[in-house]
Amino acid sequence: MPRGDLYNFLKIRDAVDSVGEKVNLIGVVLECGFPRKTKGTDWFCSVRIIDETHQDPGLPVNVFTQTRHQLPRILSVGDIIQFQRVSMKIHDDKINAVFYKKYSSFAIYEGRDGRNLVPYQTYETFREKDLDKNFVIDLRRWLQNFQFDEGANYFSLIREINGGESFNLVCKIIHIHEGAGNEWMAFVWDGTDAPPSNILQKLEDEMHHPLPLHLESLPLSRDTLCSFPSVGTVLRVVSQDIENDNLRLLKTGEWVKLLNLLCEVHAGLWRCVLTAFTKLRYTPNEDRLKIERQRLYDERLSRSPQSLRRMPFWSLPWPSQVTEVDGDDDDDHAIFLTLMDVLTSSEVTASFKCVVRVIAAFPWQAKDFCFPAGIDRIRLTLEDSTARIHAFLYAEDGVKFFDGQSSVKALESKLNALLGVIADNDGEQNDTRRNPPWVQICLKSQSDKSGSKHYRIFGTKLVA
Repeated sequence: MPRGDLYNFLKIRDAVDSVGEKVNLIGVVLECGFPRKTKGTDWFCSVRIIDETHQDPGLPVNVFTQTRHQLPRILSVGDIIQFQRVSMKIHDDKINAVFYKKYSSFAIYEGRDGRNLVPYQTYETFREKDLDKNFVIDLRRWLQNFQFDEGANYFSLIREINGGESFNLVCKIIHIHEGAGNEWMAFVWDGTDAPPSNILQKLEDEMHHPLPLHLESLPLSRDTLCSFPSVGTVLRVVSQDIENDNLRLLKTGEWVKLLNLLCEVHAGLWRCVLTAFTKLRYTPNEDRLKIERQRLYDERLSRSPQSLRRMPFWSLPWPSQVTEVDGDDDDDHAIFLTLMDVLTSSEVTASFKCVVRVIAAFPWQAKDFCFPAGIDRIRLTLEDSTARIHAFLYAEDGVKFFDGQSSVKALESKLNALLGVIADNDGEQNDTRRNPPWVQICLKSQSDKSGSKHYRIFGTKLVA
């Protein structure tokens, strides 16, 4: 029987030895990429499949069709796909299968937990066979105990990311945001803290180009923020040249493996980009890397002493001595809270003790602080590993914050230490890069007549 006969499936192990032939395959989707247009008139996507005979690295199947809607629309990585009459090729010394629109076909079935034996998508020339159901049942049974061991070093933690580099990430999708126009953003988390980035902005830029509090065009609602973890960075992920319809594989509440994400920094905020070369990899509920990240998070929240559990990873073992706060270590405010705790607090008026970086001030010049008549109003931009907020200094709290200093020179010196400014002998900022220190602060939340919350700094003294 010829290898391309519609009733003859090859195991992937045998297919890789059949270069130059047309074969029929059935396997589990280990990875899938996003559709993109070729340089010609076709559409393309890549699917990597595995079976019990061949898992590492799996077999790439490159699919070419006339329209985007003819491409495989895989609902979940881990589903089962069969290909009829695909050609085995070698490209760049690597073996792959190629789906040609004129004579190849495919069908896609639900994966491990599926019950339906009818494919949920078929190519227009697909011919179903009675034996197909048996292969689907066998693959589902095999998947029950399958673990793909790709090695822990293949994937990074969020705390290990670097700007301008591509990386692989195991993460939980916390929220999918679709805004006005074509705005799409995923919010992902692995329980670790992204590294603090340098602030590449002069202090005076805060007047006309203030540092943003978030990357999305409008702030998320409080109800949405309350669904976020309050410890660990929730990383923004955007898409580049990928239609929103093709992002359906990303579902809120699920853990995923994202391969070849591009990491960027915008205004000191981290974001990642899904590109045409990004792929999604199968992540079962029992995945070892997923379980390992959950274990690290649980260990973090059981850290001793309790006051350190919610402190930013990058501020350990203790924040700088640039500030001091009121209170005894045994009082109710001794436990450090995150800015996400602050934003999602249900109390109208509440006090918090946090470890943050102060990344901007407005006004930025000490001569505009209205001293010694009293600090009129200073807006500070605070950030930690979970969020950014604006917090204000008023009157006696401002006087206490600057330790009663009244000379412009003394105030500027203290402010530079707080904001991470490296100044020359004339007090001018000689490097736009700033890396503000981690400091302790006390915050108090208050609501205005409209119900909007505002935050003021109190009980904090700048001693640098």
